[in-house]
Amino acid sequence: MRNLCLLAAFISPLACAQVVSVESNSLMRLPNTASTLQLERLEVADYGTLLIPSNVTEVTVGELHLGREARIAIVPSEQTLAFKVRRAELSEGSQITARGAPGSFQKAARSGRNLNLQIHALNAPQLSVDARGGAGAPGFFGLDGANGQAPGCTWGQAGRGADGSNGSDGQPGASGAQVRLEVPRDFPTDKIKVQVAGGAGGLAGPGGKPGAGGKAKGCLVYTTDGGKSGKPGADGQPGPAGAAGSVTVQRL
Repeated sequence: MRNLCLLAAFISPLACAQVVSVESNSLMRLPNTASTLQLERLEVADYGTLLIPSNVTEVTVGELHLGREARIAIVPSEQTLAFKVRRAELSEGSQITARGAPGSFQKAARSGRNLNLQIHALNAPQLSVDARGGAGAPGFFGLDGANGQAPGCTWGQAGRGADGSNGSDGQPGASGAQVRLEVPRDFPTDKIKVQVAGGAGGLAGPGGKPGAGGKAKGCLVYTTDGGKSGKPGADGQPGPAGAAGSVTVQRL
């Protein structure tokens, strides 16, 4: 990124047109100081990735070039991103991704980011957009049962092992995004690939292991039998998949 222009952009995002270049096999993040960015030229070299922050809601690009397997990765957000391009040259395997984030034990899965993509002139073997929802968080593991107590030689029997607790259900997957494409009238429909499936449901939490019964013990007067083991906890249920998003294609 040209330093002088970038400095101006921090002060006023539209103060001048910028040229952004991402080198091969590297990652660059656009500045998150403004919600609207205007670029004269954006080039992502082979296997490079440009990251668009969650607070950015509009990006306007004069000339876009994506190299082989290059990526524009859009961070999940509740706000729709408008991405407007005057002329685009996309190489084999390049992709724009607006995927949701997978869930975890601390937070729920996030939906794919809604995207309005407008390209006035397009030369590409394929226009590929991935805006699937994030996978649901897995269920919690059930607790293992405690082991039974060993018997004494002058009292009682061996204790029974405690049952394992049940695992919890997986969490729902997040929904796919709503994607609106505006592409040239002559760009073939069979070269447009947009994925907006909902995220997979979270894996079921496995049940806890059973506690072992107290071990048998031989004594001078008699022998005490070992205790029975507990029962394993039941596995939870897998979470449901997220709802699919939608795709709208309009010709310019």
